[in-house]
Amino acid sequence: MESDDPTVIRVLAVTTDDIVTAIEANERRDAGAVLRVTPPFSGRMRARLHLDGTESEYQDPQPLHVPPERFLETMPPFPSPDDTEDELRSDPEKTYTPERHRTRHEAAVEAWRDRVQAAVCEGTTIETPVGVHEVRIATLG
Repeated sequence: MESDDPTVIRVLAVTTDDIVTAIEANERRDAGAVLRVTPPFSGRMRARLHLDGTESEYQDPQPLHVPPERFLETMPPFPSPDDTEDELRSDPEKTYTPERHRTRHEAAVEAWRDRVQAAVCEGTTIETPVGVHEVRIATLG
């Protein structure tokens, strides 16, 4: 049954790639990435990657914009190029080169993505016009 009331949502289905992409976009450039849930609402809804502020005016009911961090148990820190460079320069076994730095940073970001995927939780809360509402999370892919 479809409704204008977002509190009918019991499960949010979301791809782990959308969660990772949204968080990474926000970490790298404060992109305003969210996971959007578009009405009409029902018991199981899909949350999709979206950039907040890129839409025209909404009519009621409005979509829900869920911060991607809400889908995680804990938020792993995003590796900075400076941290990766410091680690490389402090490694007595390696000589610093820009290519080695790039390769090591790419590996650090890939490991971070894996940690984000592993941190997806089983449930979360979402903000609705009538207050906070608890939902389960179903990951896709």
